Amino acid sequence: MEERYSELKQGERGAKVSLVAYVILAILKLTVGIYAGSVALRADGLNNVTDIVVSIAVLIGLRVSQKPPDKDHPYGHWKAETVAALVASFIIMVVGIQVIIDAFTSFFSGTSEPPDTIAAWVGAFGFFVMLGVYSYNKKLAKRINSHAVDSVAKDNLSDALVSAGATLGIIGSQFGLPWLDPLLALVVGFIICHTAWGIFSKSSLSLTDGVDDQALDDLKATALSVSKVNQVKDVKARYYGSNLIVDLVIQLDPSLSFTDAHDVSTTVENQIKEKHRTIDVHVHVEPEGKTNH
Repeated sequence: MEERYSELKQGERGAKVSLVAYVILAILKLTVGIYAGSVALRADGLNNVTDIVVSIAVLIGLRVSQKPPDKDHPYGHWKAETVAALVASFIIMVVGIQVIIDAFTSFFSGTSEPPDTIAAWVGAFGFFVMLGVYSYNKKLAKRINSHAVDSVAKDNLSDALVSAGATLGIIGSQFGLPWLDPLLALVVGFIICHTAWGIFSKSSLSLTDGVDDQALDDLKATALSVSKVNQVKDVKARYYGSNLIVDLVIQLDPSLSFTDAHDVSTTVENQIKEKHRTIDVHVHVEPEGKTNH
């Protein structure tokens, strides 16, 4: 358990790295976007402004998740991490919709002046910065198995794509295609909305105690790999933050002694904790051939 709290502490570093990058890029992109007259770069900068709010929300969620169990939260505060990811998805979606609206307005307003080329340099700079931040957070999320940090990493990637799109639009407008700037801003808006939907789907599944079928199959396979386990009659699981709580019903040979059956169930618990990052496993033992429990 202490190891998991330590991992959440590490997760804060990822959100902090994103926060610093977003503050710098938001100021730079909005300033240059207004000066250079680029709709796409302004949309990119606005996206980074909301990313600042997302990073702060994730930081708060990770910090709250580290609080130990108390009277009102006997299982701990792990779900605060997932709630932070859910909040982040709503903020990202609102931004995506706003970017789409602004892009449509600009596209049909008949803007003919291409933006200044400095906007393209700023967009390219933002792309490489966010690609580096994404790589850092993706590796961190995988190492500590954090939903919140993974949502930050996905947001980082969408931000890199947004900057790439803005840069292409600005460059294209320099070659007699001024409509390409708002068109790429429109594409950027859809990318942002797609990212938000992915984070929302994963977070809402976790908060409603949903677990995908593959995870349940993997848990069942681990239990069946233990010697003397003849059948896994039932397997249920739910997430607390990024941690699984698992309930299993296994069937053993009825001739086994109570001590042997207990040893087998303990082995199953230990194997699942080791391989599936669970914080609690409950194994119910039944004699093989029993049809109900």
